[in-house]
Amino acid sequence: MKTRIARARGVALLIVLLVVALVAIVGTEMVARLQLQAQRTANIKDSNQAYWYALGAEQYARKSIELLFEQSNDKIHLDQPWSQEFIYPLDNGGIKAQLVDLQSCFNLNSLRTNSQSNNTNNREQVTATMEAFHRLMLTRDLLPELDSFTADTVRDSLADWLDEDDSLRSYGAEDIDYESLPNPYLAANTLMLNKTELRMVNGVSPEWINELLPYVCAIPNDARMKINVNTLTEELAPVLAAVTSLDTEQAARLIAGRPADGYDDVATFLAEPDITALELDEERSQWFSVTTQYFILYTKTRYNNATFSMSSVFFVGDDNKVSVVRREFGGRY
Repeated sequence: MKTRIARARGVALLIVLLVVALVAIVGTEMVARLQLQAQRTANIKDSNQAYWYALGAEQYARKSIELLFEQSNDKIHLDQPWSQEFIYPLDNGGIKAQLVDLQSCFNLNSLRTNSQSNNTNNREQVTATMEAFHRLMLTRDLLPELDSFTADTVRDSLADWLDEDDSLRSYGAEDIDYESLPNPYLAANTLMLNKTELRMVNGVSPEWINELLPYVCAIPNDARMKINVNTLTEELAPVLAAVTSLDTEQAARLIAGRPADGYDDVATFLAEPDITALELDEERSQWFSVTTQYFILYTKTRYNNATFSMSSVFFVGDDNKVSVVRREFGGRY
């Protein structure tokens, strides 16, 4: 009898110990999950705060652009406060932002042609903007290894990518070419929203595209070529060289010799001896401006351990009202 009682007590003790162990395991798991959930909630809170900081910077930039146009008589240049990097410290975080003139680069969308006519001669025509893009790609200091055939291929393929039809140019590509790839896709046949779409165009190589991207842009819903000659930096001399037919050294000297507060009007820029000697036709003369309708804001914010990057494109309307036409998470920073 005593032996049975002792055995029963032993079994009961084992059961109690097993229950205690199970409770301890469940309790530990609950505490761990609670801590994880608390940390996750804190991370979400910090990320949301960083996001709202970025939206705050965007609104500040929008108001600053409106004020800029009220005071500048539409003359935009790099000696104005908007071009300076903005750094604002905050409790447990901060904001860093840079406003950039989106019309100080080569607009890829300007290669779009009128495709209403399927006339063969129209399809073979190389427009002035296509020629300028071809010159930009063949800039020796920019892409020294790029050959003329590749430049021809990318030029025509980009024009085919942007136009609305499926007719091929001499060196171009359309749906039939992209569908034959290991990972097939179709040509956009519309304007680009972001310059990184250039990676999808036939002939473009990852070996050199990153060298080209700083000089190009894709202005949303705008196929015009408009370069603000007052906001070009010496680093962007290849862009000015491409659209004028100057060599890069001449373009850099022209930018370096520009008045500190920029040209007062386009006629003053066109009267520069180096530009006058080119005898630009009316179409190319219309490519230049001393004002801007598009800006892009690169923002990076931090709150506690969370960081957030955003890029916003602003459009300045004829009434000088500023609106956001594109917003992307991520950006130059």
